[in-house]
Amino acid sequence: MGQMLVATLREGIEAFLIVAIAATTLTRTGRAALLPAVWWGAGAAVIASLVLGIALAEWALVPLHEGILALVAAALVLSMVVFMLRAAKHLRAEIGARVEAAAARPGAGAWLGVFGFTLLMITREGMEMAFITAALSRNEGAAALVAGALGGVALAVVLAWAWLRFGPRVNLGLFFQATSIYLALFAAQLVFYAFHEFTEANAIPGIDNAFWHVATEDWAEGTIGEVLTAALVLAPLAWIGVSLARRRPARKAA
Repeated sequence: MGQMLVATLREGIEAFLIVAIAATTLTRTGRAALLPAVWWGAGAAVIASLVLGIALAEWALVPLHEGILALVAAALVLSMVVFMLRAAKHLRAEIGARVEAAAARPGAGAWLGVFGFTLLMITREGMEMAFITAALSRNEGAAALVAGALGGVALAVVLAWAWLRFGPRVNLGLFFQATSIYLALFAAQLVFYAFHEFTEANAIPGIDNAFWHVATEDWAEGTIGEVLTAALVLAPLAWIGVSLARRRPARKAA
């Protein structure tokens, strides 16, 4: 549930910010007539993501497939972390510029451009979420996944609205840094889980797959699993604490 909540929170913030910034840009530049393209693009992206998520969950019923999905999800999580750490400070300006470029096309091209931009940007987030959900679906019950997803979406709405409403007073950069640490550790867990599933499928040549399958299961349920779970919580909190402590002397000096 915790992994789903944080992952959904990150993806949800990106998706809601894309929609909110696109709508704000169109309204501010006198192109409010193109707002339906944003709504239709977002709706189509949600449907595409749900279809992909259901298809992947069905495909992941085989241990080998589940291991592949876990590796893909880990790669997507790490790519998301890198992208948001680089783009967080300039997210509003970058999305606004792309929307303006799409809206400046002549005739129906403007509507299609805004629709396509919204569809592709949000489907990218939804696709990542679909892979992560499929990778977790055998590890957690459906109720825990749904609760984590709903909690993440609700928090994403609040944070996205606060960032758009209050701007600099919401330290989105620190939020992305802390959740990046969490998700990097989560990606490591996914790689570990992929290895476990590959050994169950007897898919790794040159090793005793049966031995490593039992060993990794014991590790996940024993001390190593407890340490990783604690690190998922304590490492981001420690980063926030250190970052805030460093900023206090700077504010006093100013």
